[in-house]
Amino acid sequence: MHDTPAVSTLASVIDNREIGARQYEVLGLCLLVAVLDGFDTQLMGFLVKPMADSLAVPPSSFGPVFAAALFGLMVGAMALAPLADLIGRKRVLVLSVVTFGAFALLTAFVERYDDLVRVRFMTGLGLGGAIPNLVALAAEYMPRRSARTAVTLVFCGMPLGAVAAGLATQWLLGYWSWQVLFLVGGLLPLLTVVLIAVRLPESIEFLSRSPRRRPERDRVLGGLFPAVDPAGTEPSDTLPALQRRMPVGRLFQQGLWRRTLLLWLPYAMNLLILYSIMSWIPTVLATVAAPLSAGVLAIILFSLGGVLGSVLQGHAMNRYGAYPVLLGEFASYLVLVLLLSLLPVELDRFLPLMFALGVIVQGAQAGLNAVAVEIYPPAIRSTGVGWALGIGRIGSILGPLAGGLMLSHGWSPQQIFSAALVPGTLALSALLALLRAPPATPSNPAR
Repeated sequence: MHDTPAVSTLASVIDNREIGARQYEVLGLCLLVAVLDGFDTQLMGFLVKPMADSLAVPPSSFGPVFAAALFGLMVGAMALAPLADLIGRKRVLVLSVVTFGAFALLTAFVERYDDLVRVRFMTGLGLGGAIPNLVALAAEYMPRRSARTAVTLVFCGMPLGAVAAGLATQWLLGYWSWQVLFLVGGLLPLLTVVLIAVRLPESIEFLSRSPRRRPERDRVLGGLFPAVDPAGTEPSDTLPALQRRMPVGRLFQQGLWRRTLLLWLPYAMNLLILYSIMSWIPTVLATVAAPLSAGVLAIILFSLGGVLGSVLQGHAMNRYGAYPVLLGEFASYLVLVLLLSLLPVELDRFLPLMFALGVIVQGAQAGLNAVAVEIYPPAIRSTGVGWALGIGRIGSILGPLAGGLMLSHGWSPQQIFSAALVPGTLALSALLALLRAPPATPSNPAR
């Protein structure tokens, strides 16, 4: 897809060698940031009740708070991911981590509902800019044979962070106020960004586009593979100016438009499902007189299932194919949600189902990220993943809002779960269409 020969040469250098310590370090740093992202993304869902009491508002009014954070995630993914393809992925990643860390910290000091909405939007802005660049860097620095596993492993950091948020809530909330949890959620990213700035390399594909960045590119390549002569991977030219200016437009060129549009729908529907569960399950359980600890445990189990699903996803896709695995996951989701809609809420049955949903829903999200990496070439990979996540945030915004409306109108848990069959059906249909979509027609290989 109009990638330079240098990109293909660099990719072949990475593909034809064993994974080294420096590559594992890159993967580990990406995973660490994803854990912090997941911690701050989920923390609010655990603290609705104490925060609502502190701000003197009903818990059902937190729909706009969740929506503001998710709208920020959408804007961050769609604006910062293309910027990263233009000015550097590491640079934008550092900016994103500083942003979500600083505003998570400020959340601890809000005293008015309106201020909370604004601060959570800005937190979401930083969170949204981080994940596309983590996915792109992990895929770029690992050989193609390991790219799916690397991407899904990075994505398991988000449910790991959610588990950490749940455990921290159970441990700290009994001794301190909810503000302490946001202090932790803000300080950790701000400390970690120093490590990222020092140890995480810039995208080697980005560095290869300009002769001015040749010395830095050679240092990065030498750190990865000391025996490789950098002169053998010298680019013959740079990206055309139009492609440097318009990474978003390239998502619709050379036959990519069908796959782009069909990818966006399951992204939106799966994120609608994911964030609806993460935002409202504790509150839904409260409607049947379950204790707060049961809601926290449900989300912890859902997140642990997500860790397992994300870890297994890459291996399953390598063995059985990406689309068969994703189709099976969405079909299984429909079966589990149908059971939840038909059966009364009993914790001994509900909690295992939440774990199973975590495996399926968050595993599928990791799988969709891996598919996005394969659809788009390296030069626009952050843009492709970022816009898929950004459009997907429309679903993640609508889900919590719809959950709040259903709760405010007194819907029962069974009615809410019945409504959750709709996004799963739409996602399954879009994936079937994506499977049948004709391939793009690039003039050069993606890698």
